[in-house]
Amino acid sequence: MKIVIADASCLITLENINETDLLPKLYEQIVVTPEVADEVGSSLPKWVEQRSSSNHALIDQLSSSLEIGEATSIALALELEDCLLIIDEKKGRRTAKELGIEITGTFGVIMNGIDGGFIAAPETIVERLERAGFRISDVLKARMSSKID
Repeated sequence: MKIVIADASCLITLENINETDLLPKLYEQIVVTPEVADEVGSSLPKWVEQRSSSNHALIDQLSSSLEIGEATSIALALELEDCLLIIDEKKGRRTAKELGIEITGTFGVIMNGIDGGFIAAPETIVERLERAGFRISDVLKARMSSKID
């Protein structure tokens, strides 16, 4: 069973487009660090498990160039075997890849949700994402639209 570590941006975006339940439909175990839980706040779903990374030196090192939620999520991903990190921020994605962590982003989660038939009103997903302030390139919009059509 693959553990999925989510960063705050994915949880917040899914909440803003009323698709929070997508994560447990796609993945068996969703974990966040306490720092990410703080970012998400009281809207953190009950099914999300919290775990801390014990590698404080790495967190200190990473947080010099990344936000604390990304730094702790990357550190935790390095401690767990066979995990997937959901991360959207470009610097964080690059760092995670360099460290050999398997990653996806909110876009990838949504595409998997469309493929699985789990997205309510998929024809409105691009509009809902944009209304929620999620930046999406024209190339990604086209990929998403081709899945829906």
